Amino acid sequence: MNGWPGEYKDHCPFGQLPVLEVDGKVLAQSIAIARYLAKEFNLAGKNNWEQALTDMIVDEFTDIMAEMKSLWFEDDPEKKEALTQKFNTETLPRLLGYLEAILKQNGSDEGFFVGGSLTWADLGLVSINDLLSVACPGSFNNFPLLAGLIKRVRETPRVAEWIAKRPNTPR
Repeated sequence: MNGWPGEYKDHCPFGQLPVLEVDGKVLAQSIAIARYLAKEFNLAGKNNWEQALTDMIVDEFTDIMAEMKSLWFEDDPEKKEALTQKFNTETLPRLLGYLEAILKQNGSDEGFFVGGSLTWADLGLVSINDLLSVACPGSFNNFPLLAGLIKRVRETPRVAEWIAKRPNTPR
């Protein structure tokens, strides 16, 4: 990227990407950006309680990512194998189980995580699924409500339209 690290990095609040610029103001950190955009596009929840529940679910995705990072950055092959085994058989099923229970509690075997409409938590689940489908294939096999939600989100007209035309990102 031309200008990196020079002119661009110097304008990033934390010296790193991602950043979002709106009307000349810069916002950093991926979750803060996603939360801002969710509010801008009415995907944050319909009231303060729904917004808090949506944030809670997204924070659980952050926990999943934190667990995965420990696998990615482990250099010792034996430790990495042991961590991966534990993640796939204990940690991930436990964390996905929590999410499945929340979905069930919302009565959402045909709906969404929070309330009755799409939120950024639902979109986040699709994103986590995309990552896990590469790193841990079959992770959602024992979670039919989550798998159903992923399918519903992907079939939402505007999401399906984007998926059909988005650039192919190498994995």
